[in-house]
Amino acid sequence: MNSTNSLNGITFNGITLTAPPIHRQEEILTPEALDFIAALNRTTTARRHELLAARQVRRRQILSGTDPRYLRETSGIREDPNWRVAPPAPGLEDRRVEITGPVDRKMTINALNSGAKVWLADMEDASTPTWGNVIRGQLNLIDALERRIDFTSAEGKDYRLAPAEELPTIVVRPRGWHLPEKHLLINGRPLAGGIVDFGLFFFHNARRLIAQGKGPYFYLPKIENHLEARLWNDIFIQAQDLLGIPQGTIRATVLIETITAAFEMEEILYELRDHAAGLNAGRWDYLFSVIKNFRTRGPRFVLPDRNQITMTAPFMRAYTEQLVRACHRRGAMAIGGMSAFVPNRRDPEANANAMRKTRADKTREANDGFDGSWVAHPDLVPVAMEVFDDMLGWNPNQISRLREDVELDDHALLDVAGTQGTITEQGIRDNIWVGIQYIESWLRGHGAVALNNLMEDAATAEISRSQIWQWIHSQAITDTGELITFDWVREMLEEEFAKMPRFDADRFDDALEIFETVALGEEFPTFLTLTAYAKYLHAAPEQQPAETRVLAAA
Repeated sequence: MNSTNSLNGITFNGITLTAPPIHRQEEILTPEALDFIAALNRTTTARRHELLAARQVRRRQILSGTDPRYLRETSGIREDPNWRVAPPAPGLEDRRVEITGPVDRKMTINALNSGAKVWLADMEDASTPTWGNVIRGQLNLIDALERRIDFTSAEGKDYRLAPAEELPTIVVRPRGWHLPEKHLLINGRPLAGGIVDFGLFFFHNARRLIAQGKGPYFYLPKIENHLEARLWNDIFIQAQDLLGIPQGTIRATVLIETITAAFEMEEILYELRDHAAGLNAGRWDYLFSVIKNFRTRGPRFVLPDRNQITMTAPFMRAYTEQLVRACHRRGAMAIGGMSAFVPNRRDPEANANAMRKTRADKTREANDGFDGSWVAHPDLVPVAMEVFDDMLGWNPNQISRLREDVELDDHALLDVAGTQGTITEQGIRDNIWVGIQYIESWLRGHGAVALNNLMEDAATAEISRSQIWQWIHSQAITDTGELITFDWVREMLEEEFAKMPRFDADRFDDALEIFETVALGEEFPTFLTLTAYAKYLHAAPEQQPAETRVLAAA
């Protein structure tokens, strides 16, 4: 392996590693794996940057008053009744309950022992992309597939895989196109975080998964249009060619979690059709996308308190029903959104509330035609499973159930004004509290955080800060007639921050600074995670002795 010293770190086969070393990283960062991700990155960098720039252009168009519409130039794809995506791949025929969570060691074991059909191994919104999390997540996935994973907590509790004959199918969610990996550079420029996550997992595990009777499966986040799906499809083709794996082995489920993607659902499936497994209703990021894209468009697009927005709101109802229609029309799976409730065994009332709301949520999705849905906690798996068992019976899915009663309706997707609810002072304070608490945990390396009996990820913080920004700039008024101003929110911010419990090595000061930037700034940062990653995410707690800064293969 060609290795040269660099002022910025150590360079391997053209990739410069700038991070402190991680135990066992030589198992992941092999010469061949680095060559592989470098090849994927080099052939796609220009297109990725063009697509990211196109996002900004389209966002400016929407902000200036141009509503998204179904694309005239792709009408032939939507109107052609004959094309279908590939049939369900092994291990993805039955997805009635999927559990989602980060790829830390404890969560990996709990998810694989949960009884769910699928585990969404989340390297994106539920994971802080510290270098330690990136590398350890890959190691945990390999250890899990080899059934050699275990974990002992600080309290001495042991976690091990149950001796089940078959574990849930693993579907990995890599980072979105917008997120870089600043610890791996080519010519001084960071690799795409999504390519690092996808590429390392695929390189090390594709053949292992095929040998186990399944395959390398992925969730694709933050896609905004069919051209971004086309880029992923080209990466899949290249990756399979490079490793000599049959085309179509990879399968991907796309999260429809941006408002623009909602107008291109069939086109997205078409672009990925040989690799497509379905679409997912990523509803919390979807709300964030609606706010982000229409944030200065006036009262028509101002939403009430976050906890008052339900899936029965007209624009959310249209979004989920059209998703099921698009999927089943093309032979793809429709996967519902996450129930984020965290059961509390010490609080019977809270526990019962979590079970009741989860059951109602999953019942609505099953009745709407979804083939499965997400939960965030193992205790919710039996509840969701019972609901889908009742709907599906012995059938693995309900793809054959066409939603012919649902029509394409671009106006319905934008009926935000039909959302019932109010803006309250408590809602503002809740957004401040949850936003800062989540960011503080994220900075310490925890991307999935239990707050107020809910499992929150980056989408919650994005909605929270976006609502505050929009309410201030739209001069929104609360249910008591109070005008929401910068000064009033600043006053509440100081009051809420003063109440937050501090502890040694906390990151609350940094979290406050980030929240002020993304919620109270004149400009609107596209993603708070970009702001936090670039400046505030430090690797110091993960450092090891300098002599280990050499890969075994170097």
